[in-house]
Amino acid sequence: MKLLGRFGLGFLVIFAVSLIIFNIWGYATLGTITPIVDAERNLDANKVVMVFGATGSAGDGLLKAAMEDPTVESLHVVTRRSSDRIDAGVASGKINLIMQQDFTDYAALAAELAEVNTVLWGLGTSSLNVDDATYTLIHVDFPIAFIKAWLTARQHAPMAFHFVTGVGTDPEGDDHWAREKGRTEREMAALAVGTGLRTFSYRSWYIRPTTERGNALTHLAELLLTPGGLVIPSIELGRAMLEISSRTSELPNGTLIDNLDSIRYAELYHRAMNN
Repeated sequence: MKLLGRFGLGFLVIFAVSLIIFNIWGYATLGTITPIVDAERNLDANKVVMVFGATGSAGDGLLKAAMEDPTVESLHVVTRRSSDRIDAGVASGKINLIMQQDFTDYAALAAELAEVNTVLWGLGTSSLNVDDATYTLIHVDFPIAFIKAWLTARQHAPMAFHFVTGVGTDPEGDDHWAREKGRTEREMAALAVGTGLRTFSYRSWYIRPTTERGNALTHLAELLLTPGGLVIPSIELGRAMLEISSRTSELPNGTLIDNLDSIRYAELYHRAMNN
């Protein structure tokens, strides 16, 4: 018993020290962008929004943010299956549900894509859940096929594509998942050059699920990671994306956005909505 007690105490000490180090690292290194506090906002920039991955942990929050935004007039959800939030949005008339089975073929959506201003892309899965080929299909082929189809239907601004990549994404990295997401970041930015589209990649740490999907552990994790700017609620990430879309003259195509950057833009979103 005494040995187990010492082991438990040692584990708690290691955990606490690691947590402190991570938070110090986050506080010291994150937040590479200084937002313009009173930037001009285009109120038409999020007039028509399309959300992918809305049934997932992060995507559910992105969808909730879009549903609650008063400047969003038309909201499309592209998905293989529905959720309670999607069903409620469809019932209220807020959401246009588009059931999609092939995420490499968007020919049937040409009319909708011609009107879309902002895309919130939360579609994805962990590299632990699939093999490398499937991971590439989901995280490279799907978004790149969509952007090509979107640019075929529309090329005039305002247009913004928001892609959740994650911390550790690196086109030159050692891990397959990091290289593939990094490749997507580069390829989608290259496709947007010379058009009205801006692409943004969110290298977030911990994206806390919405309150409806969360539990005591997810909120505890948020509390422990907040000091270093390592956590953002999924709905706040969505609000940061909408804020960045509205700032049509601020961030250039291809901008990489870390967790603390997202937090700061979400704060400015609230400020704008409350004015």
